[in-house]
Amino acid sequence: MSDLYVALGLVLVIEGLLWALAPRFGRKVLEATQEVPETSLRLAGAAAVAIGVLIVWLARG
Repeated sequence: MSDLYVALGLVLVIEGLLWALAPRFGRKVLEATQEVPETSLRLAGAAAVAIGVLIVWLARG
């Protein structure tokens, strides 16, 4: 269970870095996503999940 907390903490650190270091870029990215079709966003999200699972699987052996 502690690994889950560590993973959530790392997600917050990585997400927070964008807003702490480049808030203008973050806003531009959010504005750009309004023009992207929902299916493309879903596909990108599913790909990110799959890559994340693969990374964890490889790291945990």
